[in-house]
Amino acid sequence: MSSPRSLRPPLAGTTALLLAQAPARADWQLNLPPGATEISQRIYDMHMLVLWICVIIGLIVFGALTYVLVAFRRKAGVRPATWHHSAVAEILWTVIPVCILVGLAIPAAQTLIFIEDTRDSELTIKITGYQWKWNYEYVGSDVSFYSSLARASNVARQLKSGIDPGSVEHYLLEVDRPLVLPAGVKVRYLLTSNDVIHAWWVQAFGVKRDAVPGFVNEGWFRVDEPGLYRGQCAELCGRDHGFMPIVVDVLPRAEFDTWLAGQKTGAGT
Repeated sequence: MSSPRSLRPPLAGTTALLLAQAPARADWQLNLPPGATEISQRIYDMHMLVLWICVIIGLIVFGALTYVLVAFRRKAGVRPATWHHSAVAEILWTVIPVCILVGLAIPAAQTLIFIEDTRDSELTIKITGYQWKWNYEYVGSDVSFYSSLARASNVARQLKSGIDPGSVEHYLLEVDRPLVLPAGVKVRYLLTSNDVIHAWWVQAFGVKRDAVPGFVNEGWFRVDEPGLYRGQCAELCGRDHGFMPIVVDVLPRAEFDTWLAGQKTGAGT
């Protein structure tokens, strides 16, 4: 049997390893993030409503169970009850869950209707998935381009590249050309695929929808804060599925108008 002293080196090594990996775990987030759009905020609010209802139910159920185990544990000379049916109890455990489900169905349906309402959008973007890149077309503007994995990440991911992926900024999450959108504008997107099923997913937007060949799915979002937002393909689409990230560059409205005008007169497609 190993002595306590002989266990110290492995324990010390394990502790050192955990401490060394602490910065990597600093970004972990267990709860759903509120996101950057009204859609993601409503999804977050719905999630928190359901979470707290489940927490309250859990406290009641486990509290009652604990009380029963303690208060009615076996005692010498005590005869157990002989009843086996209670109409009141059956009515309660049927009616209460039904009321809870109906109460949740109303805000859930309102949220789903809100998510699907693409009316009054000011800009329409057609998004087409390819193996393994995205094509963005600004409908009505004659501007479109492909967005692929950035070269630095593409080189580092190659077998025996000799490049440490940790040295590449935003490894596998950077593209050569991001999707550029205006802030504070309701954007309608049309989503399809040219080959297999993909999924356009940007967590901060609360958007994850399949791109299916032969079909056009649609949705919308509005981002109020300018900045860079990152996402990924969320549907297994082949060998390089993990190498088709999404980057959305949200600009102030004036800067976006200038950028779009430059694309029309210069780079084009």
